[in-house]
Amino acid sequence: MPSIRAACVAAVLLSPTTQAGEVPVWFGTYTTPKTASEGIYVALFDTDTGMLSKPLLAGRAKNPSFLASHPRLPMLYAVAEIAGNDGKPGGVVEAFEIDEATGILASRSAESTGGAGPCHVTVDPEGRVVLAANYGGGSVACLRLTADGWLEPLVMTGSASGFVQHEWDRSGEPGIDLKRQDKPHAHSVDVSPGGFSVFTCDLGLDRIQVHGLDRERATLNPVRESVRLAPGAGPRHLAIHPDGERAWCVNELNLTVTGLRSSVRPGFLVDETCSTLPPEVTDRTGLSCAEIAVHPHGKFVYASNRGHDSLAMFRIVGDTTHLEFLGTEPTRAKTPRHFAIAPGGKFLLVAGQASNTVTVFAIDPETGRLRFTGTSIEVPSPVCVAFRRSPGT
Repeated sequence: MPSIRAACVAAVLLSPTTQAGEVPVWFGTYTTPKTASEGIYVALFDTDTGMLSKPLLAGRAKNPSFLASHPRLPMLYAVAEIAGNDGKPGGVVEAFEIDEATGILASRSAESTGGAGPCHVTVDPEGRVVLAANYGGGSVACLRLTADGWLEPLVMTGSASGFVQHEWDRSGEPGIDLKRQDKPHAHSVDVSPGGFSVFTCDLGLDRIQVHGLDRERATLNPVRESVRLAPGAGPRHLAIHPDGERAWCVNELNLTVTGLRSSVRPGFLVDETCSTLPPEVTDRTGLSCAEIAVHPHGKFVYASNRGHDSLAMFRIVGDTTHLEFLGTEPTRAKTPRHFAIAPGGKFLLVAGQASNTVTVFAIDPETGRLRFTGTSIEVPSPVCVAFRRSPGT
């Protein structure tokens, strides 16, 4: 990275006014010709006041649409949501080292994900492997990490394979959206609390595929279990409760959230499904869901509605998966593709892809309701909000 830019970032992040409650937050973006983005941006967020600093370019990258941090090391991982690289098919996942004084990112390694259009990335709780979901390719990749957090090449064949291709056979099935569900579309990948299974929401299959994970060998087993959702639901992202026994899946196409509870087998049992929109919203043309999150205190669930440009707010009822709908809060940002709850659980940040803004909301700790703080910053085409993880999460 240019030394001038690094110095500028350092001046902002290490200014005399920096407070103890301020933490870096990174924004993944789309860098298509229609946007002004150059890669990944960084800002300072005050977890006590909810204020955001002006964002600065942290690292150049191509379509870094999703980010995930290492649980221990100063490393950030980004997918390059592209169809091919250097004349070879498939997307890329890139490892960046974080300058802990400035938030600037230095690229350390990059490897193929084995499939087109990777749109989601995660790191297992022990920091041994990185996993990516290839939306365009309908596949999942698992790559080993070195002791320094650098990526090793993906192994795609043989007994040590870290690659699984999802299969599609839904011809003639009623209720599905053939424009979006014409083939497998792996949209997210999450590791089970115990670290032995991988949950992949496949929008094209209307299923959550459960794969066995061997972190020591960085291998994935074929589908161990398949959680089937309603035809045309379009499962997109999964949010696991802190107790590890419950989870909720946001369904992009039919704008719902499905409750899931752990099973004796390595997967989930499907409970009830509820809408992310008020009943008076009857015309849902052009609307879709995007992100979902469970509050770290385990009492509330939030989901984003694109087109309606709102956040659905839910209260978790007791120890069940039942959700009480609290209503929606306007995001004050267009096309809320992603959001994240800040460390400490007091604030929530929304990435408005179409408005080129990030907005901040305060979370009422008693009711779970959101309140716009008035803070909004400009970020070009933001589609992911990422904080550093706490160890073991």
